[in-house]
Amino acid sequence: MAVEVKRCGGSAVLPLSFRRSLSPFPCGISFQNMQPPSQLARRFFTLAVVKRSPKRLKYSAPRFTKDDGLLYVDVDPFGSDAWKLDPIVELLKEGAVGVIPTDTVYAIACDLRSHSAIDRLRRIKNIDPSKPLSILCRSFKDIDTYTTGFPRGNSSGLTNIFRAVKHCLPGPYTFILTASKELPKQCTRYGTTTSKYAPRKNVGVRIPDDAVCQAILEKMDAPLISTSVKSPKENEWILDPVVIADVYGPEGLDFVVDAGIRVADPSTVVDMTGNSPRIIRQGKGPKQPWMIAEDEDSNQIASQAS
Repeated sequence: MAVEVKRCGGSAVLPLSFRRSLSPFPCGISFQNMQPPSQLARRFFTLAVVKRSPKRLKYSAPRFTKDDGLLYVDVDPFGSDAWKLDPIVELLKEGAVGVIPTDTVYAIACDLRSHSAIDRLRRIKNIDPSKPLSILCRSFKDIDTYTTGFPRGNSSGLTNIFRAVKHCLPGPYTFILTASKELPKQCTRYGTTTSKYAPRKNVGVRIPDDAVCQAILEKMDAPLISTSVKSPKENEWILDPVVIADVYGPEGLDFVVDAGIRVADPSTVVDMTGNSPRIIRQGKGPKQPWMIAEDEDSNQIASQAS
């Protein structure tokens, strides 16, 4: 099938290199061989690549519109060509849902401020309505805005966890905190009457130590809602962005940022909502002395019960 490239604003289209997809159809277009654009040529173009399946999801709101295709951007993992991310940021601000790298595995992400984008993300990934989403944050300021924050310690002997957490972030950790009223309801509740009126839930927060992810967050000037990328059938991490585009492109994905193949090592998830920080999934982030591992927590409960 032929690939159609459209110009926007009459600016010249810079040289492009095509990236081969694992599917029999071209999946996207790479910006790998492009030189930094001039001021006149920085306006990105809409790419119509391949018709999606008839099951393609319709947009929930007319605010985001684009031709029927997938934008594929190949970037340096170290962030030396962050200018290539400008079209991605513009799409995110318009309500797009796409794939970006983190310091662990790839994530499907969208603008936290776009309710329709959050709904689309849930449908594309087929996330259970009761499952909360995570926030990719730029700094601790974002965490303080959308959650009630970390325990800061007190005169009664409560440990100042915030000081310890500062040594872990940015890094491969997801900390579960109580959501604040600023967090959109779609992040913690979705779809059913029961979830709509349920008490506000918790949310996972991350500050990834990844140059590309941080560049996107800085350009967005806002956090992103995210969920890790897994295979719908095998329930395993998808680490190759080309495969991700093949699997989720037909489901309504709008873009993929390729920063290389990842390692199957997700973030360490730490629940901060109980009496002590408890690891509920050991991942890339090493256990810290102030964290309680799942087995340690079970042993403590068993000893108390006996």
